[in-house]
Amino acid sequence: MSDGYSVTQDGAIARLTFERPEKGNLLTLSMLTHIANDIRDAASTGVTNALVVRGRGNDFCLGRDPDGAPEGKSKTALEMRKALIEPILGVYSAIRDAEVPVVTGVQGLANGLGCGITAISDVSIAADNAQFAMPEMRANLPPTLAMLAHLDRIPPKSLLGMVYSTDKINATRAVSIGLISDVVTLDKLDNEIESLLDKLAAYERASVVTCKSYLKVAKHADYPTANDLAGNLLSVVLSSRK
Repeated sequence: MSDGYSVTQDGAIARLTFERPEKGNLLTLSMLTHIANDIRDAASTGVTNALVVRGRGNDFCLGRDPDGAPEGKSKTALEMRKALIEPILGVYSAIRDAEVPVVTGVQGLANGLGCGITAISDVSIAADNAQFAMPEMRANLPPTLAMLAHLDRIPPKSLLGMVYSTDKINATRAVSIGLISDVVTLDKLDNEIESLLDKLAAYERASVVTCKSYLKVAKHADYPTANDLAGNLLSVVLSSRK
């Protein structure tokens, strides 16, 4: 267990758990740097089929921990980017670029960075008590990093509505705009996530990886390109079987 979070390998499933329930699983900048590296390492091993992200306690993640943050200190834009921006972008990139799907289970509040992690994950399942918010504009901070995580996940009007209002939305609203994949009652959240993980663990890794890699490219491609890629990837998988 690292300071504030843990990473364990459970067969074909890597488990990343935020372990600061007394602070709502706020993530420090130091934690973010290590988390990004651990996600990359766990996802790149040949034995991992999926990575699941959970938060211990009542809330999934209340966002970035302001303690020790560089805001208000005299720094150039380049220094600010290195100190504050890159650790956050590193986590988003690690999730998006992971070979295997990243599954997130959310209960309670997913705020700011926590909302971004939920959005950028490949599959996000939330309890019916979950809430999601991007409150940064209350401090006149444009939440461009959190917006990045939502870019191809939710419609632009829904995104700007959350940004400008800073209001929390519930799980029913979140699933309707595509921020999360599904919503279940709180007492069924663990079972729902574990059921999906059991299926992912049982699949051949090549098939799991191919689904994510295809979607990542095809959703931005024109139809002929997506058509060719679909055929090529499936042909490679089929030809690799004996």
